[in-house]
Amino acid sequence: MKLLVSVVNEEEAREALAGGADIIDVKNPLEGSLGANFPKVIRRVVELSFGFEVSAAIGDMPNLPGTASLAALGAASCGVDYIKIGLMGPQNAGEAIYLMQRITETVREANSRTRVIAVAYADARRVGSLDPLLLPQVALAAGADGCMLDTAVKDGSSLFDFLDLDTLRKFVREVHDQGFLCALAGSLKAEDLSLVWELGADIAGVRGAACIGDRREARVAREKILSLSSCVPRRR
Repeated sequence: MKLLVSVVNEEEAREALAGGADIIDVKNPLEGSLGANFPKVIRRVVELSFGFEVSAAIGDMPNLPGTASLAALGAASCGVDYIKIGLMGPQNAGEAIYLMQRITETVREANSRTRVIAVAYADARRVGSLDPLLLPQVALAAGADGCMLDTAVKDGSSLFDFLDLDTLRKFVREVHDQGFLCALAGSLKAEDLSLVWELGADIAGVRGAACIGDRREARVAREKILSLSSCVPRRR
């Protein structure tokens, strides 16, 4: 299982790399759970992280396929390995599939090695977004490369507060049956990582657990990531 650490700038990326993160994920929490960062920041992190995988979030996306496609094109042009799209706006599978299809075809044309990850929210009922259990169906129909569950509201509630273990285990199995990568995130703590591994996820995503300082002044620190990395099982 790989450890994905979300960073907001080049300095945090250095800390994440020094701490042993496997995937450096660039986002901007000021713009939401999957808030998009600036292209110049993404490019700098890609350059800094040579030899490591880099992902970029492009937003808690409204149901605007054109806007989403342009955002995905921008991220793909920065040379990232993964693009994450939060399905905030689509209200049903049909809308989500159409949005993701437009994104996937755009990314394939721009950078064939960049993988597209569809993201749904475990706390969907709180924000009125897509049922997260529809995500494997959406990703398959859209030709995406992976699925991720996260939480939309960052108030300390975790993934496990909204979906029980049996549901998550079934979700991971369905994603893998489609041949996709499966990532789990959502205010995960160090003690949750072994459980995420037991559920069979390929990637565990963190930010808060990798930071020091309060929520407003939080910053990624290598010592926190070293501790988290030691909790990540590396072999099945």
